[in-house]
Amino acid sequence: MFDALKNAPCRAVGAKQVLRAISGGTAQKVYLAQDVEDYLSEKVLSACREAGVEAERCGSMKELGKACGIEVQAACAAILRL
Repeated sequence: MFDALKNAPCRAVGAKQVLRAISGGTAQKVYLAQDVEDYLSEKVLSACREAGVEAERCGSMKELGKACGIEVQAACAAILRL
């Protein structure tokens, strides 16, 4: 599930960076953790819908952080266009 994210040459990690990438048009695909809080989930999914960006629910915040190569949890991450 995380292979594309792990192998992505460029990515954004964390809600603030992902939302910035979506609004800036650089996000190609967004991964959203299953256990993220509802208000943040809706904010990210809404931004994806408006921008036409594919969003995928994935494992836990801990698993997503590990897949991104960081030692803390991550609510969301995005693969960026080059």
